[in-house]
Amino acid sequence: MSLKEILPGRLGFGTAPLGNMFRAIPEEEATATVEAAWDQGVRYYDTAPFYGAGLSEQRLGKVISTKPRDAYVLSTKVGRVILDELEEGARDLGEKGGIFEHGNPNKIVHEWTAEATERSIEDSLRRLGTDRLDIVWVHDIAQDFHG
Repeated sequence: MSLKEILPGRLGFGTAPLGNMFRAIPEEEATATVEAAWDQGVRYYDTAPFYGAGLSEQRLGKVISTKPRDAYVLSTKVGRVILDELEEGARDLGEKGGIFEHGNPNKIVHEWTAEATERSIEDSLRRLGTDRLDIVWVHDIAQDFHG
């Protein structure tokens, strides 16, 4: 099955800004944004643990977990695990170091092992408040993050 066959429309919602990308977004604004997208017919949502150290998934999940699960397509990413441990000091994220400085303060670990992939997916399901993902992408394996 191709992506074209499973995506419910031509427009999807990339949720990086819900993770406080570049600026702190109030909780009410994040919720209203997802609700507005839903009301306009958006049914594909893409997120990632990296977006605000889980904040984007939490905020998206707050809204879409109230919607019928078969009514939308959901994707997230693997390659990072968000720990309960809080980060001390500035994060080293390569060229994109400051893009989520206003996100959750949890430590982010880059790891692509089978165990880390499974943990990342399980954690994403919990943050999103859903029982399944439709698409899982491998995130940021490029030089701009890892040299």
